[in-house]
Amino acid sequence: MLPLHVSSSLPVSAVVSMERRRVRTSSEIVSEARNSLRTLSTRRPFTPQEQHRQLFGGASSRPRDARPPSASSLRSQHFEVPDSRPSSRTRLSPLDHVSRVRLSAAHVGEGTGSDATEDSAFWNAEVLPVLQEFEAEVVERLCVACTRLHGALRQKGMLGRKLKKRAELLKSLFRLIDLKSERLNLQLGGVILDLDVSGKNLLNVCKLVFIISRSAANDVLFNDSNSLLCVLRTQDVCVCGEALLYCSAALKFLSGNGALRRLLLEKECISVLSQLTQQLTHTHSGHTHTVAGHILVQLTATLRNMADLPESRPTFLSNRLLPELCVVLEAYHGDPDICINVARIFSKLSSYRECCVSLAESPGCYRLFITLMMKHGKRKDLLLRVLFTMGNLAGRSSEPKGTQDPAPDPALAAASDKVDILVKLIRVLANMSVHPTVGSALAADTRCIQLLLQVLEQGWVDTREELMLNAAAAVNNLTFYQGPEPRGPQAHASLLFQLLLSPSMACALEATRAFGNLSRAPEVRRFIVQREVLRFLVPLLDSSSADVCFSACGVLVNLSAEPRHRRAIREQGAFSKLTDCLRDLGPFDWQLAAVVCQTLWNLTEEGVEQGTEELLNTLHLYLDEEAELRWSADDDAHRLHRACWELEFRPVAQRQNHTHTHLQP
Repeated sequence: MLPLHVSSSLPVSAVVSMERRRVRTSSEIVSEARNSLRTLSTRRPFTPQEQHRQLFGGASSRPRDARPPSASSLRSQHFEVPDSRPSSRTRLSPLDHVSRVRLSAAHVGEGTGSDATEDSAFWNAEVLPVLQEFEAEVVERLCVACTRLHGALRQKGMLGRKLKKRAELLKSLFRLIDLKSERLNLQLGGVILDLDVSGKNLLNVCKLVFIISRSAANDVLFNDSNSLLCVLRTQDVCVCGEALLYCSAALKFLSGNGALRRLLLEKECISVLSQLTQQLTHTHSGHTHTVAGHILVQLTATLRNMADLPESRPTFLSNRLLPELCVVLEAYHGDPDICINVARIFSKLSSYRECCVSLAESPGCYRLFITLMMKHGKRKDLLLRVLFTMGNLAGRSSEPKGTQDPAPDPALAAASDKVDILVKLIRVLANMSVHPTVGSALAADTRCIQLLLQVLEQGWVDTREELMLNAAAAVNNLTFYQGPEPRGPQAHASLLFQLLLSPSMACALEATRAFGNLSRAPEVRRFIVQREVLRFLVPLLDSSSADVCFSACGVLVNLSAEPRHRRAIREQGAFSKLTDCLRDLGPFDWQLAAVVCQTLWNLTEEGVEQGTEELLNTLHLYLDEEAELRWSADDDAHRLHRACWELEFRPVAQRQNHTHTHLQP
């Protein structure tokens, strides 16, 4: 709380000259850090891990009959071998009306000469021996053989559709699926995907990988996810949307494993998901739009998991994923599954300033959040996260770079959802009120103030401390804009007095800060004296915390501006406590020292107090410029420290030192 009143005995010209000297220097940074308008942090809503790996969890809003099946059994008969229809062995007769064209000798055997020989040699030397090993049907040997085959095809450049006997190879691979070995099937799936299958085969192999990934025990098998990412990178949702669905669902499961999550990050998984998200967002046709929505549920859940990695944040930013996810919300704001996943991503990333700024710069994000709250007002989990994100956005300009909100506490996840929503909502109000235009509008809203006071009336300090703290901070911020004559100040003061009496030091500090603004009103100053609030305020000066002392001094400097209240302050032993506070904390916080000196100036206007000699010794010591230079070694810190000493402390301390020196006998 900055001092808002000065003693009448301090010349007005001196105050004005001090204000004129306060150009925008580095000391303003220090002043802003102690401003009476504060932003609030809170715990991020806790997100429990899903107990079962399902395509759509039990909490999904999708009707069961509208979902693709989450589990299925696959056998070789479900696959189709390309170009494998049986021949009729009937030789077709030539067409009479088409003349025959004789090929020149140069064209005879073209495309079947050296290339065909080389292809045949590769088949006989590398592929055929592996196919012969497949006959053994011993899983361990088959896994080794499959790995060798995959490597040989890759080295020779025969992946995709280049191998002439590709159909025969696929037929052999499909047959091995019936052995029902998950390790082998995963390796088979990798080879089959790299052979560029399409249609039903692509869908079935993606289902196969999905089924394997449903068991967390199989996570150890997924050390290579390149094939899955390749499918997501190259396939078109309009052609093979269902295959993309199962492929993205498998990635969702794998990203829940911390080790695999880092592996996916190294393989640029986030970039791949970003590209696919953009493709899906602009899909508008009926059935394809529905399938795209199913896929986006999986992709956003994967991104939600990836957001847990601190090292993933630069990738989210470089791919401009936060603005893109706002586009997703715009297109699918009626899909609760997508909305809750995106809200969870935002609640995780908006705790970091650089991500918060990126999100805030997304066009219409505030309007979008309000739309979500209106449309999904009964979804408490969604409301919590949207409000948490809005609170981060509202307070972003006042939070130091690199800070983050406290990590979610699993033990608190079972707390009342209604109270949690109220905590986040009030935090949004408190943080938004830091901005003058919004703060003035909220302060003028009588109902807003009344609702905040109703929260304080509940007196839930023991059970809902964070709620009470947020309500007090919001009241403090809003009363700042109401000037020296706030509406209903005694009601405010009475409730804050109860908060000041609570055993919670955090609540007492917040109440003291609020009294700093409210004590600009004469009736609040009378309330403080008549209700003996000073008995609880003055002892706060004994605190070793500069913040606590500063807040208490903010109230006392306003109170001591009226001569009739000074005696009550002195009777509580404030003079000696202020002197001790100046001596002990002054060199570390010159702004606090300035407020202490101003309060002491007001208290001693009528004459010299006992203990003034000690005060003068302290002032003489701290006004020594050479001694002041010793308090800070770091150049930047010293520059800020010295600016506060010159602009905040020295002017008022010099006047007080001069006056009291002449008053002493």
